[in-house]
Amino acid sequence: MLPRLALVIIAVAAPAAAQQRLPAWTRGATCYEIFVRSFYDSDGDGIGDLKGLISKLDYINDGDPRSSRSLGARCIWLMPVAESPSYHGYDVSDYYRVHHEYGTNADFHRLIGAAHRRGIRVLVDMVLNHASAKHPYFQAALRDTSSPYRAWFRWSATEPPDLNPWGQSNWRQSPVRDEWYYAFFCCNMPDLNYSHPPVVAEAKKIARFWLDDMGADGFRLDAIPYLVEEDNRIVHTAGTHALLRDYETYVRSVKPDAFTVGEVSDNTDALVGYYPDQLDSYFAFELADSIVSAVRTGSARGLLLPVLRLQRDVPFGHWSPFLRNHDQPRTRTELGGDMARTRLAALLLLTMPGLPFVYYGEEIGMTGSKPDERLRTPMQWRAAAGAGFTRGTPWARLQDDSLATTVEAQERDPHSLLRFYRRLIHLRAANAALASGKLLPLTTSDAAATAYLRRDGARVVIVIANLSGKPLRNVSLTSVDDVMPPGSFAVRSLLGGISAAPLRATGGRLAGYVPFPVLSPLEGHILEILPNPNPTPTPTPNATPRGPCARGGHMDWRLILQLSH
Repeated sequence: MLPRLALVIIAVAAPAAAQQRLPAWTRGATCYEIFVRSFYDSDGDGIGDLKGLISKLDYINDGDPRSSRSLGARCIWLMPVAESPSYHGYDVSDYYRVHHEYGTNADFHRLIGAAHRRGIRVLVDMVLNHASAKHPYFQAALRDTSSPYRAWFRWSATEPPDLNPWGQSNWRQSPVRDEWYYAFFCCNMPDLNYSHPPVVAEAKKIARFWLDDMGADGFRLDAIPYLVEEDNRIVHTAGTHALLRDYETYVRSVKPDAFTVGEVSDNTDALVGYYPDQLDSYFAFELADSIVSAVRTGSARGLLLPVLRLQRDVPFGHWSPFLRNHDQPRTRTELGGDMARTRLAALLLLTMPGLPFVYYGEEIGMTGSKPDERLRTPMQWRAAAGAGFTRGTPWARLQDDSLATTVEAQERDPHSLLRFYRRLIHLRAANAALASGKLLPLTTSDAAATAYLRRDGARVVIVIANLSGKPLRNVSLTSVDDVMPPGSFAVRSLLGGISAAPLRATGGRLAGYVPFPVLSPLEGHILEILPNPNPTPTPTPNATPRGPCARGGHMDWRLILQLSH
């Protein structure tokens, strides 16, 4: 049995409270995940660095909201940039210094300044669960049982019998003496002991350093379900929730507009336990899987269940949809290399509520599968030696399609995946319904099609997509509940292309609306619902219309929606 850990911060943690409001910049925003090592190399050593990232910020966001030359992302999440003995950085040996292969603390300050001038917020990957086995505190504790840092980690004179849910032990044998230490992930990552007050204090000190001294705008918190073990439980414990609640309160006290997003790689049932008063947001892993699965199989069954559960059970918008991240096979690889399916997955992602994240290279359809190093290969900027990533030898072997799948090639192609991502990200930022509207599911007459409505006050859009590889004819859309005021409406396609049929809502519901006679294979549309400019007047004998009903006897539909809220 695991020894019970009484988390000391419980007595001082703030009481449970309503979820904090999200920072204003998150409304309609999209975030971009970057592995600095693989993004752009400025000095030719084959390793990406902060100076290289600074030189490519205009690709992410050039600071001009009218421009379509950049992705338009409003925040970047940097995978770990602190000093570490590993290539990935998830075992930190010095939390107060930038990884020597990436640059210096001064380079990070320059990155913050350059990003902020473009309206980009910078989130830093914060590894709280464990440190590096090379961290001086662990080294001291390992070699000296009387070290003051001994209590920062967990030790046992014999190997405890407990096994994790995968049937393995998380206890590692010491290389120095006949004893064991706890390390959930691997022997190089000893877990920190949050029952020891100095560990909690140090975690807060590190947070203040990155927020105040370094200028970061918030954190992505790694592996948070494993922070505190209690009795026989190693995940999702009360102690973990108390620690996160206390940590978030402290972060807000240091920087009130900071943003935090956590990794809880579990289903939605587990995820809802982290609301309403801990971090700002969490990655929606089940939603990610549902999108990729629906596009891969061509069936809409179950696609919207995770997002509807989140919308029902947690504060609205306090989740982060994504497709794939640095630990998972890339989206295009998951979809069999099919660029059309990859494009459709992007449309579904970027029309979902929440704050979406895009992993670098996904916007051009980069490929990659396990092992992990092959998921994190250098960005493919152009068809050249080193893929335009470096003038030296890349730290990792490039993907086989590095000469064909490049930013440069897709910049020239108006129908490319890159251009499509840019359009969707900018559209999401500009359209209130996509930025912050509630999702209302629509029933389709064919299980190979999905459709949903997004509504924010007076702004309404409908998203419809054919998930299959064959044309679908006369797909009709129906709503169970009232989704808009009754009447007739014009419909405008926000992605261009063929025109959609006008819409009529009977009693506020859609009943058999057919926007297109044919939906082409793997085709998606975003339709804006507009007031009909030529409504049929309703006779009003012996009465003089007054107030909002004065427009031909009809109350303006936008006012009805506003009043309904």
